[in-house]
Parts: sequence; C-alpha cells; structure tokens
Amino acid sequence: MSAQPPNPTEISPPLLEWFDRTGRAMPWRETRDPYRIWVSEVMLQQTQVTAVIPYYERFVRRFPSVQALAASTENEVLALWEGLGYYSRARNLHSAARRIVDDHDGLFPTDHAQVLALPGVGPYTAGAVLSIAYEQPLPAIDGNAERVLCRVFGIEGDARRGEARKTLRRLATEAVPARRPGDYNQALMELGSQVCLPDAPNCGSCPLATLCVAVRSNRQHVLPTPRQRPKLQRCYVAAAVLWRRGRVLVARRPSEGVWAGLWELPWMEAGSEIECPDALVPFLRDAFGLRAEGLAPIDHFSYGVMNTRYRAAVYETRHVRGRARPAQHEAVAWRSPTELEGLIMPAPHRRVARRLAR
Repeated sequence: MSAQPPNPTEISPPLLEWFDRTGRAMPWRETRDPYRIWVSEVMLQQTQVTAVIPYYERFVRRFPSVQALAASTENEVLALWEGLGYYSRARNLHSAARRIVDDHDGLFPTDHAQVLALPGVGPYTAGAVLSIAYEQPLPAIDGNAERVLCRVFGIEGDARRGEARKTLRRLATEAVPARRPGDYNQALMELGSQVCLPDAPNCGSCPLATLCVAVRSNRQHVLPTPRQRPKLQRCYVAAAVLWRRGRVLVARRPSEGVWAGLWELPWMEAGSEIECPDALVPFLRDAFGLRAEGLAPIDHFSYGVMNTRYRAAVYETRHVRGRARPAQHEAVAWRSPTELEGLIMPAPHRRVARRLAR
C-alpha cells in the first residue's frame, strides 16, 4: 500500500516549532514593514541569501521608505543594484514604488489583486509580503517550498503545469495556518533551503519526516518529478579595451533585452576562442565605425547568464582613426579608467573596469 498524504493542517505545528528553534537571523526578519519585506523578496529571486544581505542593507539605508525609492532616479537604483544581476527586478521595483506613491498614498496595498497589479510582482512575491507583513493566510511557493510540498504530499508530475500544479496550489493554500502565516511561509522556504535539499535531503533532521510521503515510501530522490532543464550552452566572447588619449570606449546597451541600458565595453560573440582576436578588429569597425590595431590579451575569465556559460577573452587595442558611431547601441563615450566607476555596468565588464582602474 502506498503512503497516504497527511492532512494539510498537520504541517504547520511541527514546522513552526522547528523554525522557532533553528530559523536563521536575517535583517528582513527583524521587521514587519511591507516595504522592506518586499525589497528583500525581490532581491532573493534567483539570488542566494548570503549575496543578498549586503545589497539589502545598503539599499534600505539609501532608500529607507517607498517614498524615498519612488523619488529616486532609475540610475540611482541601478547603481545600488549593480552586481546582483537580473536588472529588470530593480527597474520593476522602482516603477512599482512610484505606482504605490501615486495610486496608494505611499502605503503598500493590502489587497491581493492590487499587489499583483504592481510591476514585477507575481503570486509568490504577493503571498510572501502579504503573509509576512499583514498576516494574511496566503501561500508563498518558491522553488524550495515547492520541493518540500511535493515530497510531503507525494505530488507527482511537473508541479508548474497541469494537474500537478493545481494539486500543489490547492494543498499549499490549505496548509497555510490562520495564525502566523508569514512565519509558516518562511519556515517552509527555510526547510527547503537548509534540510529538504534537491539531491541530498537530510530527512533525519526534518520536522516533517513522519508526515512525508516521500520519506515513508523511500521516494525522496524521485520527488519532485524531475523536469527537463535547458541544455547548458557554451559561448566565447571577445571584449575590447580600446584606448584613445588615455580613455577607453564604452557603449550603452539598448533599453530592452539582457543588461538593458547598462554600459559595457565593446564585446562580441565568437564561434571559438581562437576566432576572438581575428574577429575583434573588424567588429570594432562594423559596430562602431572605428579602426583599431595592436591587439594584446590582458585577461581571460568565465561567467554565466541564465543557461549560457561564457568564456571571455579581453584584449587591449589602440584607436587609429574614425569617429565612434554606434550601430547596435544607444550611445557611446570615451571614459578614463577612474570615470568608469560612475557608470552602471554588468558584472563581467565591471571586472575589467576595476582591473583598468588598478
């Protein structure tokens, strides 16, 4: 006989007791301010807690309220966000802050539909903020919570679509307690990040082990049902540090797409690492109308964006003639190495800029 799933109401008591004993101290857990909770939840999307904490602390010092954030410029917000990646999160946060000030008198809304209408806010973020700040009994299902619930209730199939998704949403909603729903949601996510791990769950330390269908049927390693992940892509890029009179060329990316609106060094994709130096000088001519010569390698490193792993080769070169005219960028400029610090750049380009400044 297969293990029977628990009643959803059985989940919260042992989980909250465990959380009270073991929950990690985090700066956003010291407040019930919906603004600060919202900022933390946006930052935590696709980013680990340890990386988020210093960014969060700097951000709320600079923008201590939704009014302060709304009154800022996008460049000010992006400057503090630089290095966290996924910059659309910062733009949506800024846009939503202005809407809260304009449409909600500067108060984070308590109505679920109104929260979902804010730029960049989905069901998870809405549920997290409303449950933690306002004690509304709403689920907040991130990847960690999804994994825990699929194992505890024995949910099979892709939990992000179809019948499995409907089952997960129903049981997740029924499991949220009327008392301490915010702590419950945080406990569920904490359990997923610290104990109910994807490949090596520590079931001996889990407060839900006696209730868990996966544990009782020895299916921890097949639940949740594995979903097909995008194949990892590999790509080679060449970046140019093009010098002219002590300054280097930088270009601002288009307002849509990856790294939208950020400044970068000229760079291009290549079919292989061998192709990078041969293609870079023609690229500078075609993309910027500039003639360059004298390539010299100065750095090699790797970085990732989504499911693509890049191998970057950086070359110094010298401007010979031509006036910069961008074919693919919104603007170009010549800046000294120290002036690059004032530009908002993606992390790989910031790495090179800091090398130049040293």
